Amino acid sequence: MGEVRKLQKKLRQIENLEIKISLTPEERFKISRKAELRSRLAELQLQLSGPQQTLGIVGDGKKEKMKRQVEDAPEALPSQMPPASKILRGEKESRARETPALAARQRETGGGAETGGWQERTEEPVKVSDHCPDVSGGDLESDNMDQEEAEFTSLQLSWEKTKFRLRLLEGHNDIVTCVVAVDNLVVSGSRDTTVKVWHVPTATEHKNLGGHTGGVTCLSAPPPEYCRRLAWSLSLSDKERFILSGSADCYVKIWALSIGQCVKSIYTFNTVTALCFVPEGDGYIITGSDGGKVQAWSWHIFENCQSINAHQEAVTSIQSQGPLVFSGSAEGGVSVWENRCSDRDPLRLLHHWSGQVTGCGGGAGGRVTLSPRGDRVFLAHGRAWLKILHWRNGTMSRLTNHSSIVGVTDCVHQTGGLLIGSCYDVANGESSLNIFSLPQCRYLASLTWPHAPRILCFAAWTTGSGDHRWVTGGRDLIVWEQLPSSGKQRGDVTVRRDNRLESCSLESEGDTEDDEETDVLIALPHFLTPNGHHVTAKNLKNYGHLAPSTNAILLISRYGTVNMHTNFSIR
Repeated sequence: MGEVRKLQKKLRQIENLEIKISLTPEERFKISRKAELRSRLAELQLQLSGPQQTLGIVGDGKKEKMKRQVEDAPEALPSQMPPASKILRGEKESRARETPALAARQRETGGGAETGGWQERTEEPVKVSDHCPDVSGGDLESDNMDQEEAEFTSLQLSWEKTKFRLRLLEGHNDIVTCVVAVDNLVVSGSRDTTVKVWHVPTATEHKNLGGHTGGVTCLSAPPPEYCRRLAWSLSLSDKERFILSGSADCYVKIWALSIGQCVKSIYTFNTVTALCFVPEGDGYIITGSDGGKVQAWSWHIFENCQSINAHQEAVTSIQSQGPLVFSGSAEGGVSVWENRCSDRDPLRLLHHWSGQVTGCGGGAGGRVTLSPRGDRVFLAHGRAWLKILHWRNGTMSRLTNHSSIVGVTDCVHQTGGLLIGSCYDVANGESSLNIFSLPQCRYLASLTWPHAPRILCFAAWTTGSGDHRWVTGGRDLIVWEQLPSSGKQRGDVTVRRDNRLESCSLESEGDTEDDEETDVLIALPHFLTPNGHHVTAKNLKNYGHLAPSTNAILLISRYGTVNMHTNFSIR
């Protein structure tokens, strides 16, 4: 088992190296050994697949259950997955059936806008309500719960029948680090230093925006009204759309898409690792650096308004939600800022939660991607699950996103009532997208295709008819187009149901153990306190005076599943 763990650790380190914005010759050599290490790992796992005799490790004919269990989707039925617009409408109808008090609070606060959406500015303190109830609780009437369950089952079945056509966009000669969608265009940034604009209907390169001298790390698209203001000042068409790009060359560049030219450059004095546009007041560009600095820039004069040493390591993700700005860093810290729309120091820190709180610490090589929703922030941090930070009080939950401990979650996104998490297995190179329903965060399906590459970035939009259009970036840049139910064309995507994910629900952070070191079940003694509380490995240290029953065993899997095997007593 020791060598297996070492190989898994090496592969994870190599995967982290592979997505760095620049590589040394030594790092490139380490990456070149990936296939060799994977082959050796597969050989060792095959040797260990038989019954285990090691003390404290359970192994028997049920070993197959420890492997990734994925079932093929059933035969397609006549109906088709509802378009994104209908999914979103269904979510709103579901909210309307909630208790009057909860519904009133939602109307009052306007919570739950889609990531990147706008909300009216509220009085201090900022209140952006999270209408996503915890799975473990709720006070809905039983008939409403039955109706909600029926709707979820219908949605789950519809996802089993969905079809997507995939189209490869060829042109970048290095990994794609970021993507955004604007009208019928997809804009991508790459480690090859270019920003490319793609025409989606024809899947062709529309513009090649070359101007950065370092790898492009991040992109953002200002809303149309802010584009009109800038276009007017530059004597351009009021229909002009602009894109912001950040790079390792320390520049933020503003590109006019129709003419394919850089119209403004901002030198930040720091490697730009994340940015977002905040559509509040006159508009602000918020950037993050490799040294942990967060900076605010005025949209109307393009000057620095504020510089804050916010994080200990690189800022890897910045997102806005109404007047709020969320920043995440490599060490796992998350900060929540309020934009006060002032000319100087517009950002006021509301909360900061360290990596010890979030459990997302990864050091200098770590990477946290975040997606805010009301009072919660979904975090992807290179592990087999999504973390959920309740940012007002610092409590954590998690959502299983991979059936293997060597799974990696690189990005998380929300669109049309869906939560989408990327999923990558460092041991065998398999990749997929996992789909969850919102607001309940319940697993719907997994989407994959042959030779699917690792997905590092994701963008989504809908067509005029309400159909899904997605774009994923990484080693390949791929456009996803939802196919009509009436068409006979076969989809390129395989829709599967992963039993491990289906059986997992939203958990509080303290509910289960994080066993990242082994792929087998571990047998632990079971304890019972005099007042009848069950004691597991997590809180055993609080009851050290108790002795285990000789007949009681807790089987704790690598996924956090706990099964008790009977006849326990107190001695």
